[in-house]
Amino acid sequence: MTSLRRSIRPEQIRELILILVILALIAFFGSQINDYFSGRTFTRISTGLAILAVVAVGETLVFLTRNYDLSVGSIVGFTAFFVGTQLSVYHSLPPIAAVLLAVGTGALMGAFNGVLVAYGRVPAIIVTLGTMAIYRSLLVEYPGNKIVQISALPGWVQDFSSANVLVLGDFELRLIVAIAMAVVIVFQLLLTYLPYGRRLYAIGSHPEAARVAGFPSQRIVFVAFVLCGALAGLAGFMFLGRFGNLTVVAAIGTELQAIGAVVVGGASTMGGSGTAIGTLLGATLIGLLDQSLRRWPIISEFWRDALLGLLILLAVAGDMAIMNRLRTLWARSELQLGSGKSAAHREDSIHGS
Repeated sequence: MTSLRRSIRPEQIRELILILVILALIAFFGSQINDYFSGRTFTRISTGLAILAVVAVGETLVFLTRNYDLSVGSIVGFTAFFVGTQLSVYHSLPPIAAVLLAVGTGALMGAFNGVLVAYGRVPAIIVTLGTMAIYRSLLVEYPGNKIVQISALPGWVQDFSSANVLVLGDFELRLIVAIAMAVVIVFQLLLTYLPYGRRLYAIGSHPEAARVAGFPSQRIVFVAFVLCGALAGLAGFMFLGRFGNLTVVAAIGTELQAIGAVVVGGASTMGGSGTAIGTLLGATLIGLLDQSLRRWPIISEFWRDALLGLLILLAVAGDMAIMNRLRTLWARSELQLGSGKSAAHREDSIHGS
């Protein structure tokens, strides 16, 4: 039992519980909705959560530093609309250039947030609440038509939402889902193995200790906001490819779902805790509920939003109650293990003398 506790972290138990909750919900909705266990349902749910997962991974980086970014929804909407208007005019713009344009635009918006938070020392919730309105206003005041029509976009954009990378019978793995999976894997590896990822945890867990250790905290926080904006920009391109027809209210409310996915996935609101895999599981749970409740006729749209809010509250309460209890048990186990080793060492010393 002791060896098991040493090899498994409390956060991994939380992720396992989240997987079990997702499986339980799938079984429940499968008993309530006709033809639920089908390839079409998988495609609908997976494509619905792909954009959310990419935005939420960027939000996770900011969460790890004890900050928030409420402007991600506006960044997604602006980049989708901006790139869409450019593609409507310049049909010869290659796909890679369109992606880089979206990512670069999002990164610039994230950098503006990062400068104010990291170097200006303005609270993140104040900065991003303001830029959320500013970026949305830029979208509303953007010159030209206030709508992007899919018929005016290049053919490769029109085919983006239905492009597959793998087909197994009725199950289709869409390109948009593969992109989201790649983002999760890359940033999970970054957080696990690269020095920058470990420093994010250090800053969020013990800001003062990180400062004493000589970590460039301001630069690390700034880069986190830049990466968050860049991923929101990528999500904006994916949003354009999935929906095509856009208005100035594109992606409104995405920030709430992204924060919900991050919190439900296990990231602590106090920083220093969270993973990209956990965020993906949180996005999966939210996407599963959203798409399934849409097909469950006894639930209204109001209750879908209410359930999302309830889910966030339960996740925060669970993190404070259950996870603190688990961490206490793990710490007590380590303390008992250390005491046992010390006693054994003293006994060996006595016998040896």
